[in-house]
Amino acid sequence: MKNSTLIKGTAAIAVGAALLLGGGGTLANWNAAASATPGNIVAGDLNVATAAGVWTDRTGATIDIATYRVVPGDKLTYTQALTVTLVGDKMAASVVLANVPANTFTADNLVISPMKLTNTAGDVTANTVLKPVSGSATQTVTASTVFEFKSTTTGRSDVAKNYDLGNVGYTLTQLTQTGLS
Repeated sequence: MKNSTLIKGTAAIAVGAALLLGGGGTLANWNAAASATPGNIVAGDLNVATAAGVWTDRTGATIDIATYRVVPGDKLTYTQALTVTLVGDKMAASVVLANVPANTFTADNLVISPMKLTNTAGDVTANTVLKPVSGSATQTVTASTVFEFKSTTTGRSDVAKNYDLGNVGYTLTQLTQTGLS
């Protein structure tokens, strides 16, 4: 009898466990699924390319910088077209001169202006900050810098000096806009 009670008790426990685990009862469990099409994320673009630059003298005449020798009172302007690619909803970038070597002329005898950017309409852009142009991925701006050997230079100061600008370039750097971290 003892075995019969043990068998009945074990059977009752097994049935109860099966019911708790869902084997003998019904558990209502609703479920639904739907698909989504969030689209594609596409990255923008930022690039700068240069065209050949041109040196001009105070009168606007083109000069060959490889053979030209400055004298006190000379004012030379270097201009170069930059093709700038700016694509992105929150895109803005700054342009700066890169790899500018140290001046080898006497500081009091020379003035080098900061780089100036001019757009195709002839407007000088503010603070060398560029933003995308509506309807175009690229825009052309002209970068210019003025080198002036002051007329107040006296004696033999800075005779045969050389200011090698051969590795100067332009760096375009994205600026963080509102909504970006």
